[in-house]
Amino acid sequence: MDDDRENNKLVPAKSRFKRVCVFCGSSVGKKNCYRDAAVELAGELVSRRLGLVYGGGSIGLMGLVSRGVHNGGGHVIGIIPKTLMRKEITGETVGEVRPVADMHQRKAEMARHSDCFIALPGGYGTLEELLEVITWAQLGIHDKPVGLLNVNGYYNSLLSFIDKAVDDGFIMPSQRSIIVSAPNAKELIQKLEDYVPLHNGVVAKAKWEAEEMELNASRQIEFYR
Repeated sequence: MDDDRENNKLVPAKSRFKRVCVFCGSSVGKKNCYRDAAVELAGELVSRRLGLVYGGGSIGLMGLVSRGVHNGGGHVIGIIPKTLMRKEITGETVGEVRPVADMHQRKAEMARHSDCFIALPGGYGTLEELLEVITWAQLGIHDKPVGLLNVNGYYNSLLSFIDKAVDDGFIMPSQRSIIVSAPNAKELIQKLEDYVPLHNGVVAKAKWEAEEMELNASRQIEFYR
């Protein structure tokens, strides 16, 4: 019998993921439940030995998640455009800092370094990042699971809108399953672990990655000039 069993500790099963990309607000919101959810998610990532990829900065929910993972011994990658690196805008990036040229490259790099995506409550920026990775999954650019941490029903209206789009023929029923959601971090991560993509996007993914590599190379040249 190993030490963990003797001490009645629960050892999490080995994850299929290495790093999780988290989208979330640069504000903490008005309700304590949002702060609590960010702290809980950070703890869940640490307990499962999962690294964090996020948009850099140390303010709002993104600060709570990044500091929680970093302080818990987890690996944190903060990907942030050069123009947002001033501390008065986003605070100080936690963990490994990877500056990029612009917002588009930021999203592409966050996706490239992650095995799945989780959206905490947030505003326009969070929604924009979330919907883009959902669209990439729809197009077959990637087959990584996308999860909504639906704290206190925050994303109920968005999910209702998506169901309406399915009912009215703008989203295929099979593509509705791209998004998984749960009210707490533990349940959500388990759903992401169990997620099985319903399409084969290997060709589109390979073409997209080749184009991204070429585009990023040209941007890096401009960035360091």
